[in-house]
Amino acid sequence: MGLPLRDEEFHTYGDYRHWGDERRYELIDGVAYAMSPSPTRHHQEVTGEIYRQAANATEGAECRVMIAPLDVRLPRGDEADDRIDTVLQPDVLAVCDPDKLDDRGVRGAPDWVVEVLSPSTASHDHIHKRRVYERHGVTELWLVHPTDRLLTIYRLEGDEYGKPDFVELAGETEVRALPGVRIAWDALVERLPPQGP
Repeated sequence: MGLPLRDEEFHTYGDYRHWGDERRYELIDGVAYAMSPSPTRHHQEVTGEIYRQAANATEGAECRVMIAPLDVRLPRGDEADDRIDTVLQPDVLAVCDPDKLDDRGVRGAPDWVVEVLSPSTASHDHIHKRRVYERHGVTELWLVHPTDRLLTIYRLEGDEYGKPDFVELAGETEVRALPGVRIAWDALVERLPPQGP
């Protein structure tokens, strides 16, 4: 199932910045996708816990860990901000190059992106957003499947993502893009609703 489109028009960050706050959108190649309604409590718990652990582990380091909503502008080249046609809001992200940070958020590819999947966004995140992150050079992409207790990890090998790693949400998982950072899962998974039969 795809996410609803705003319309059939081509949009840029210049358009996006002037839309009201009643509904949030992400832009992919000029197409505006309506983001799903407010995430569930469990989605927020997973997102918040990953952010907390990563932010604590990078305290005082050059890499900055951030949490949605935050605009990540992904230019094709050196075009002005208002001409950028791809703007995403990852659930959690880390940026190690301070030159990519400004008052509007991030301009350029983060080093690490985490998308916590929900049934309404899983295919969009797996297909469309994964391709965008790969194309723009996000070093490490995590797709967290709370319902299935599964983590899919993509890492850049040259200009493309290699074969993904599939990891159970158990024990700890190393964030290779952030040296010394590991995410612990066990206490978090205990707070999630039981898996179905």
